Amino acid sequence: MKTGIFRVAISLAVSSVASAAEPPLREQAVVAMKKAATFYRTKAAAHGGYVYYYSLDFTQRWGEGKATANQIIVQPPGTPAVGMAYLQAFAATGDKFYLDAARAAAEALVHGQLESGGWTQAVDFDPRGAKVAQYRNGKGRGKNNSTLDDGISQSALRFLMHADRALGFKHKAIHEASEVARKALLAAQHPNGGFPQVWTGAAPKYAAVKASFPTYDWRTVGRVKNYWDMPTLNDDLCTYVSRTLEDGWEIYKDERCRQALVKLGNFLLLAQLPEPQPGWAQQYDQQMRPIWARKFEPPAVAGRESQNAIETLLKIHRITGEVKYLEPIPRALAWLKRSRLPDGRLARYYELRSNKPLYMTSDYQLTFSDADVPQHYGWKTSARVESIEAAFQAARAGKFTVEPAAPASEEPVRRILRELDSQGRWVSTYAGGMLVGQPKFPAGMKFIASEVFNRNLAALADYVAAGAK
Repeated sequence: MKTGIFRVAISLAVSSVASAAEPPLREQAVVAMKKAATFYRTKAAAHGGYVYYYSLDFTQRWGEGKATANQIIVQPPGTPAVGMAYLQAFAATGDKFYLDAARAAAEALVHGQLESGGWTQAVDFDPRGAKVAQYRNGKGRGKNNSTLDDGISQSALRFLMHADRALGFKHKAIHEASEVARKALLAAQHPNGGFPQVWTGAAPKYAAVKASFPTYDWRTVGRVKNYWDMPTLNDDLCTYVSRTLEDGWEIYKDERCRQALVKLGNFLLLAQLPEPQPGWAQQYDQQMRPIWARKFEPPAVAGRESQNAIETLLKIHRITGEVKYLEPIPRALAWLKRSRLPDGRLARYYELRSNKPLYMTSDYQLTFSDADVPQHYGWKTSARVESIEAAFQAARAGKFTVEPAAPASEEPVRRILRELDSQGRWVSTYAGGMLVGQPKFPAGMKFIASEVFNRNLAALADYVAAGAK
C-alpha cells in the first residue's frame, strides 16, 4: 500500500516538473511566430517580396511558372498576403520586427506599381527581366496593364493601406502609392458601376442598362477580343474590390471609396439576369449581355460569381443601410437552390435560358458532360446557399452585429507548433492536385509555400491576440 502511494507521489512530482518546464502555450506561440518569420524573411524574401513556392534549399522559386531571384509575385498568396500576415503578427505582439518585414514588402510593391496606378501579376526588379513592366518609378518598360484579375491590384492596395496605417501614415512613398492606386481604381470604374479585369487609364463612357440575354447565337457570334476591358465578376472580383473599397473608407474616411461601393452595388442590381435565371454572368459587354472571355469561359450564368455577387450586395447593404440591395437576393437564392448538382455543388456555368450545367471538353468544345473537362480550371464550386441565406435573413431583420468569436482552440495551435521544424520552416509535400500557379511538381516533392506560412502565422497571431484580451 505504501509502495503504491509512493509511486503515485513520484508520478505527480514528475508530471508537475514537466508541466513547470513547458512554457505556457501562448508563450510557445510567440516564440514560434518569431522563429518562422525570421526564417521566412531572411531566406524567402527577395527585394522585400515573395513568390508562391520555394525548394527547400531556395535555389528554385515559383510563381506563375519559375521565378528568377529578381522576381516577386503580387497575386495572393504572394507578397501582399505575406505582408498582411506580418501586420497581423505585429498587431498581436507589438514586436516591430514584423512591422519592419511588412514595410519591406510594401516598399517592394511600391517599386512595382505601374504608371496606370495598379499592379500586374509579378514585379521584376531586373530592368531587362522577362516580366518587367512600365513602373511608375521609371525603372521599368513595356506593358502598363493594371489588373484586377485574381485580386492582384486589390490585394496590393489593401496591404499598402493597412501598412500605411500601421506606419502612422508617415512613410511618404507608401502613403503616396496608396493614394495613387485608390485614385486609379476609382477612375477605372465603369459608368454603370462595374469594374474591368484590366485597365490602362480612365474607364470608357457609355449608358448604363439592365442585363439581358443575347438575342444572337452566343456560341458563335459576339466574341469580344478585348473582353478584359469589359465589366466583369470573374474570380471573385466583386469580393476583392468591395473589401478594398471598404478598407479605403474605413482607414482614410475616403468618401470616394464609399461612393464607389454604392456604384458597385448599383451595377450588381443592373447585372442580375432576368428569370428564369436571376443570377449573374462572369463577363458582360457594354450592353450588359453575357459574353465570352477566354476560350473556356463562355457566356453563361455563373454559380461561383452569383454567390459572390449576393455576398457583395449584403456587404453594401450593411455599409449603406439601403434596402434596395437586398431586393434581388430572394430570386437569386431560389435560382441557386434549384441549380445545385446531385452532389450538392454548383456548376461554374449554366447554359443561358436552359439552365443546363455547361462544361468544356479537353479540346475546348462546349458540352453538357463533365467527363472530359480541362484540368486547369475549376468547373464546379462549393454551394454556400445556406450560409448566404442566413446572412440575408439577418440583414433583413437589421442584425449587423458580428457574433462573438469562439474561444481560441489550442489543438490547431499545438499542431502548427508541432509541424514547425528546427529551422523555422513549415514544409509541405506535394500529393497531387491543382496548386496556385500550377507548378509541375513530382509526386512527393517537398517544398515551402507562402500560403502555408501566411495561414499558420495568422493563426498563431490570432491565438496570441486572443490571449492578450
